[in-house]
Amino acid sequence: MSDPEQHEQVPGQGPRTKYLSVRQAAFIGVGAMVGAGIFALLGAAGELAGAAVWLSFLIAGVIAVLQGYSFAKLGARYPSAGGLLEYVAEGFGLGHATGITAWLTYLANAVVTAMVAVSFGNYASSMAAGGDAAWAKAFAALIIIVMTAVNIVGSQLVAHAQTVIVYVVVGILTVFAVVTLANMNPSLLAFSGYPAWPEIISSVALTFFAFLGFGIITFTAKDLARPDRQLPRAMYLALGIATVIYIAIALGVFGTLTVDEVISSGGTALAVAAEPTLGRAGYWLMCVTALFATAGATNAGLYPAAGLSERLVETGLFPPLMARKAGGRVVAGLLVEAAVCLVLAVAFKLEAIASIGSAVALLIFVLITAAHFRVRKETGASPAILGLAITAAGAVLVTFVFTTLIHEVASLVTLLVILAVSVGLDFAWHGRRGGRTGSPSATRGR
Repeated sequence: MSDPEQHEQVPGQGPRTKYLSVRQAAFIGVGAMVGAGIFALLGAAGELAGAAVWLSFLIAGVIAVLQGYSFAKLGARYPSAGGLLEYVAEGFGLGHATGITAWLTYLANAVVTAMVAVSFGNYASSMAAGGDAAWAKAFAALIIIVMTAVNIVGSQLVAHAQTVIVYVVVGILTVFAVVTLANMNPSLLAFSGYPAWPEIISSVALTFFAFLGFGIITFTAKDLARPDRQLPRAMYLALGIATVIYIAIALGVFGTLTVDEVISSGGTALAVAAEPTLGRAGYWLMCVTALFATAGATNAGLYPAAGLSERLVETGLFPPLMARKAGGRVVAGLLVEAAVCLVLAVAFKLEAIASIGSAVALLIFVLITAAHFRVRKETGASPAILGLAITAAGAVLVTFVFTTLIHEVASLVTLLVILAVSVGLDFAWHGRRGGRTGSPSATRGR
């Protein structure tokens, strides 16, 4: 981020520095969104929406903007380290609804991280082992273990390097989009080849997965001079940039390759699409870019586990065990999340993990916006827009479950298990502790 730090004179104090600009906050969100999702999901989305994946990204972007409106209003009113879960607690208190959502969010984060790790494994295997499936699983497990170690060490060098990687990845994706769009075959994108609307709507659950990082922007609220004005602008700017890039890439890929070619290339669709225009060098360039993007996303996915666990223990939503530190350094919540990631990465295919993650994420966003509805007078949010956000996300989730997920027995069972485990863990801990009341406000400043 190259913008100079903003300065603001606070009455009775010296000038305060280190405020983020709107562009800086927006680019944090862009970095969290653009990268791993687009590398991993084109093949899976193509199985449902065919060449209409670009339209799926457009619809997903609209849904993300509706959720972004809700999150921006919440973040401006409740700037907190608790992030999205803080918003649920403000709306529902510290009862079962918030507790179950907390466990869902914790497990969903593991699902998302496992998915990008599997994407890393696919690209690494395509480069080093001819695409062998066993090696892909081995590489996926390896990147989870390595990034868990990085999070334990807490290397500042890696944190700075990841910032640079984000800019490089976004830059290369932009070049890729421009080159493929300039050389695409429009006939491959003909409307006559599009599937029926239920299939396109169902695919939105997968393409929406690529927007999940926008929630990170809410954590910048406390670092903005005027979060009530700047946070919404940053949110919409980030979502606008991501949506344009995703649509351009989808048009470029499906305008270069047939739907069958995209599907058969699986998680390496971008690299395969780069080859006709840029040659073998383009294939390798996109593979290396994907490795950086997915490795960084795996690191970013594991990063919140320790802090989130400690915050949820502080509010009484998680048992103290989750915040205990082995050797005075390693938070148990991080190790548990890494273990769940390893199981998912080794046991499931990328498409199945994406299905599970998308369904859980949509459910969590519906719950967050429903909580927002209860405190809408405090945030000044429009009830009509909040209602539309809940309806849109809920409709996509229901369509996805009954048109796609119902045919993926293992994914559906795993989704139900995640829901059951989240409910069971909350009720078990809630009952043992004798109940929780109040809001997170009571624990702030401890």
